[in-house]
Amino acid sequence: MKQYRPLPRSFFARHTVVVARALLGHLLVHETPSGVLVGRIVETEAYRGADDPASHAFKRTARSAIMFGRPGIAYVYRAFGLHACLNVVTEPEGRPGAVLLRAIEPAASGPGRLTVAMAVGLEQCGADLTAPPLYLAHGGRSRAAIAAGPRIGISAARDRAWRFGLDGHPALSRRFPPRL
Repeated sequence: MKQYRPLPRSFFARHTVVVARALLGHLLVHETPSGVLVGRIVETEAYRGADDPASHAFKRTARSAIMFGRPGIAYVYRAFGLHACLNVVTEPEGRPGAVLLRAIEPAASGPGRLTVAMAVGLEQCGADLTAPPLYLAHGGRSRAAIAAGPRIGISAARDRAWRFGLDGHPALSRRFPPRL
């Protein structure tokens, strides 16, 4: 089995927008009993707590408390009652932030499809993404340009260009590149 090198916790303990851009090209790895699933991250979206009205942590609740915790932890929630969505907690502990993983290469576009393809469910909420079995690993920087635009599927702070993707990548969500 190929060994992947997990990203260190310090990678995630930075400004959420910086982490959202920096994750592009790195790997999402899930070591399951059926085998190892790996996808290259090609699209992300940033959410920053109290200064971001679209963030689940805009107001601290039982659901959003995890976003105030250790950077590098998984925050998984169900969107629209249908799909699990995988986020990684960012920022130093105590300051809420998270990056939504929106698409991976080769064909899992959309946060719901991504979690299905990578066998991620609500039971992974709180998992440490800096160590197996579910983790983010070094994947090398892509030479592709990074496209940025507004987040989608939200009603507040839609004008923030905090959605990032590898420009022109075929695995991006259907609605990418976004229009400002």
